[in-house]
Amino acid sequence: IQLKEKQKIKAMYGVLERQFRNYFHKADKMKGETGLNLLKLLECRLDNVVYRLGFASTRAQARQIVSHAHFLVNNRKCNYPSASINPGDIIKVRDKSKKLDIIMDSMKRIKGDIGLTKLITFTNFFKQLQKANVGSFASRR
Repeated sequence: IQLKEKQKIKAMYGVLERQFRNYFHKADKMKGETGLNLLKLLECRLDNVVYRLGFASTRAQARQIVSHAHFLVNNRKCNYPSASINPGDIIKVRDKSKKLDIIMDSMKRIKGDIGLTKLITFTNFFKQLQKANVGSFASRR
């Protein structure tokens, strides 16, 4: 059962075995439950934060648009999907990327123009400034 759960989490977050093992070792060294710490570390990845903020419809899509450098983290270009985001970091769409269809569709979806319910009901962790194409990572709880 544990192996299946590990494989599910690896597939869900798009992490390979070595990366997963490194996250596990970091989580094991942190105070508290290792499993919860592991999930916190995985949730703090840039590709996951972009997905949670609603800029992408899947984690794979979020990984791709992050690796194509369509986002700024604290006003610096970041194209590493595995970059760890800290509380208070600002994630912003680059100016020249705002015209892309993927970004425009996601912004319509976030604002509710497409008829979907608000994607950000999970916002204990995230704050989103919808008009500015900006999101902020609030806490790691």
